[in-house]
Amino acid sequence: QVQLVESGGGLVQAGGSLRLSCAASGVIFSIYHMGWYRQAPGKQRELVAIITSGGSTNYADSVKGRFTISRDNAKNTVYLQMNSLKPEDTAVYYCNAERVNDDYWGQGTQVTVSS
Repeated sequence: QVQLVESGGGLVQAGGSLRLSCAASGVIFSIYHMGWYRQAPGKQRELVAIITSGGSTNYADSVKGRFTISRDNAKNTVYLQMNSLKPEDTAVYYCNAERVNDDYWGQGTQVTVSS
């Protein structure tokens, strides 16, 4: 059974930092592309950052230079380091594992940035 479990969300003031973690089980983690998505109230889910199985990264323009995605294949975990947080970063953040014909999601973790 595949499980993605996010942690690290919370309430932080604008300008602060948070580090999200997503621990995967039930999959061969290293062959999956891993992504972080977010969904704010009343908005569609959007891609925040992705790291491929080969380690290449890509970011939404809104988070470039502030967020960093990384992965530790030995720990089956993907991270999202979020710095210089803004109120508009407030959302539920979801972890995603994806490869051809496979797509898995975590339950989400709330990030709230106060002004």
